[in-house]
Formats: sequence, structure tokens, C-alpha cells
Amino acid sequence: MAPVLAIASVLAALPALTMGAAITPRGSDIVGGTTAALGEFPYIVSLSTGGSHFCGGVLIDSRTVVTAGHCTIDQRASSVKVRAGTLTWASGGTQVGVSSLTLHPSYTVDSQGVPDNDVGVWHLATAIPTSSTIGYATLPASGSDPAAGTTLTVAGWGTTSENSNSLPSTLRKVSVPVVARATCDSDYDGEISNNMFCAAVAAGGKDSCSGDSGGPIIDPSGTLVGVVSWGQGCAERGFPGVYTRLGNYVSFINSNRG
Repeated sequence: MAPVLAIASVLAALPALTMGAAITPRGSDIVGGTTAALGEFPYIVSLSTGGSHFCGGVLIDSRTVVTAGHCTIDQRASSVKVRAGTLTWASGGTQVGVSSLTLHPSYTVDSQGVPDNDVGVWHLATAIPTSSTIGYATLPASGSDPAAGTTLTVAGWGTTSENSNSLPSTLRKVSVPVVARATCDSDYDGEISNNMFCAAVAAGGKDSCSGDSGGPIIDPSGTLVGVVSWGQGCAERGFPGVYTRLGNYVSFINSNRG
């Protein structure tokens, strides 16, 4: 298996992004995707520091954002911002500060750079109310696990290709089917835990990428079933995108709401 790259090492070459932004480029400008419509993902937010987007996140109520753990570790609440209600990460909508960051207590990264328990909760300093372009995502049922073959949709502002050095300005989306956990675990030589699920088309070419980390992946009912976590490259055949299985973290998220 080609080595799984740590997000920090991949993003070191991306001046617009910061360290801790995603474990391997997570599926390009949403590789193989299309432009999202305003209000289509009313809960998606851009996480930024120093004016630059580095991860996505998901509003679950007026003061709480769920994102990836690797988007949370090494960040300081006083240095990050959250922008909601816009298709462009750099402008528009509503931008607020953050009062605190909560990383899952069992978050780990192995020797290959693969994160487990990859989830964090951000508490907003100012409430973001619902509007025509802002809404809150619905968490999955506790213990739920997306079934193999189910088509899910992922959205984000990630880079437009595996080796890109720039971010798209407008939100993108792509639909990918869930890959059986055992199959994905074989693809990644035993790196896939029960806290993860995988999604990809068999031929490759559709995925999430650097800068998409922490953003939403939703099921056909619109339920938030995961957040973008990691993967080998972006949209590479035989290496599905890997997502945090939020069904395993409903209690953690609810106990840490803002």
C-alpha cells in the first residue's frame, strides 16, 4: 500500500492552508464534483485562521460546530474564526469568533499519520441564528453506521486536485457510495477502525481533499453521518475517502454543546 500521509505534511506546501487541516489531501475541490447552490448545505461553515480557510465544520445549533479532531488539535480558540451562510469561504455570510475548542479525549494519530476518534466540538463566542441561508444539521442516531452502497454527499472548499496549491472560492459537492468497511480496511492494510467509514466510486475520480477536512458528509435524508477525516491522496482508485463515523460520538457531541 502506498504510504498514508499525515495531513500536516501534505499541507505544508499549501500556503493558503494551515497545519492540522486534513490527513491526506481529502478529495480535491471535491474531486469530480459540482458547484453547490446557496442554502443547499445551510449548516456548513468555513474554519479559518489568519484569514485563510483550513477546514470545514458543521453547525448543529446556534453556538456549536462539529468538525474533525485534526482540525481542532494545535488550534487556539482566540486565533480561529467560523463563517456560515455563504458559498464563499473568504467573504459573505456571518463570521464569528470561537470561545473554546473540545478535542475528543481519545483522539490519537498512529505512526502512519492516521487519526482515530477524529472529532472535535467548537463553542462559538456569538450565536449564529438560522436564516434563509443558515440552518443546523441533524445528528445521526447513536450507534448508527452508514450501510455499504448507500450514496452519500460530501461538501467543502478543498483543493481542486491532489497536488493543487490553491483553494476554490466557491463551495463544491460530490456524491459517493459507502464502501464496505472490510473492503476499505483491506485497501488500507488494517488502518480502518470501527470509528470510521469509507466512501468512493470504484473507478476513483470522486472524493474530498485538502481543506475539506471536518466538513459534512450526509445521507439521503439529509442527516449528518460523518465529517471528512483522511485518505491516501485524493480520488485515487483503490483508496476511498475516510470519514469519522459520527454515530459513535453522539453522546460526546451532545455533552459538549455550546
